[in-house]
Amino acid sequence: MVIHRSSGWLGFDPECDPNNDDTVEDLDIMRALEPEVVDAVWAAIEPLIPPVRDDHPLGCHRPRVADRLCFWGILIRLVTGCSWVSVELILERQVSDTTLRSRRDEWIAAGVFDQLRVDAIHAYDRIIGLDLGEVALDGSLHKAPCGGEGTGINPTDRAKLGWKWSIAVDANGIPIGWAIDGANRNELNLLGPTLDDVARAGLLAEIDTMHLDRGYDYPKTRRHLASYGLADLNIQHREPRGATERRPLELGLRWVVEGTNSWLSNYGQLRRNTDRRTRHRHAQLCFVTALLITAKLIDWRDRWSPDSRPIR
Repeated sequence: MVIHRSSGWLGFDPECDPNNDDTVEDLDIMRALEPEVVDAVWAAIEPLIPPVRDDHPLGCHRPRVADRLCFWGILIRLVTGCSWVSVELILERQVSDTTLRSRRDEWIAAGVFDQLRVDAIHAYDRIIGLDLGEVALDGSLHKAPCGGEGTGINPTDRAKLGWKWSIAVDANGIPIGWAIDGANRNELNLLGPTLDDVARAGLLAEIDTMHLDRGYDYPKTRRHLASYGLADLNIQHREPRGATERRPLELGLRWVVEGTNSWLSNYGQLRRNTDRRTRHRHAQLCFVTALLITAKLIDWRDRWSPDSRPIR
């Protein structure tokens, strides 16, 4: 397994009791802007930012804008979904929209957001523990009015341009892997890339049961999942053609991934994405995952008691 349990995050004790039955739905979107969450994520991201060489021969160029301010601007845009120009105005022109975009691209090229995501998942698994006994997977469609790569006609939004993510989550709604593409891509085509992303994190082998909705109820899908070593499946059955009575819904944990999709959709830039590059959308999902996990860990710290008695 790739998870490094020695990694640190927020200074939590790794010996905490791992019994936590809260789901992602309990988290409020505005918690991403709470000072405690912001400071914790910045403390994790700051060491990942590569140093910048200051080799101007005269040393008289304009001073570089602080990374902390750029981080705050990127976060504001992610949460609200506003434009870069609006972020510049919100920050009282302390940083330009051009600088914000270029700093984001610098961090993406340096792998900052990818590593932030990995460190956050490692921290969650070390402190609380990923529950991979029950994993749910599903897709979610959203707007992309500016088009660009990785977008397509949204069949559920009057053929407007949109994008889609396919995401796998553990039993508590923590994202463990995803794939993104245009809104016109069938979810079955994103199943393999999503599982590949989970495998790159070293988590695929630990999955016991996979929960999927009826859109995946095809023999080809079952064979595909079997090739990944996933044989214990809970897939909602499709209604046969000509059926006069609907089958009762089967028990499962598909609602967990629906809760995660709903929580992610509260972020303005994910719900209505105006970026034109797939790498930008991927970085946003990495960032949101870190915010989600940080809020969960803060709640865990505030509620944990050494004697393990219920806190009333």
